[in-house]
Amino acid sequence: MADILGNVIALFVSIQNSKKRLEKKSLSINSKGAIEDKFYNKNINRSILIASLDSYCLVKKEKINIPYGSLGENLLIDYNPYHLSPGTQLQIGNTVLEISQYCTICDHLSSIDKKVPSLLKNNRGIFAKVIKGGEIKQGDILSIPK
Repeated sequence: MADILGNVIALFVSIQNSKKRLEKKSLSINSKGAIEDKFYNKNINRSILIASLDSYCLVKKEKINIPYGSLGENLLIDYNPYHLSPGTQLQIGNTVLEISQYCTICDHLSSIDKKVPSLLKNNRGIFAKVIKGGEIKQGDILSIPK
């Protein structure tokens, strides 16, 4: 049996030719990433961005309110994965992702508030590549496969 870590809270895609993010009830993914996302088939090691509710809490403690999806994530989860090492696999629904690298801070975060980049320096998110494609849905369980 797998070690259950948490759940998927929300799912997002970036819209082509826009800075807008679209919240989804489910996300279809394959080896090239999230199928509807504008970053699909751009860099397989950065196919999926996973962020934690903890990141939003860090920002909120500084009285900065930002809506979910603002950190550019595809998956928002209720577990803090930032201590997991690259190579760690995560099972989410019927999919398997592998952590490939930690997310760096992007310039667009300072447009939210000048404090956000320093607040989230090591807590913005993690990138994962798709090992086994499928469908991820809101509420799916996140676990480490045995």
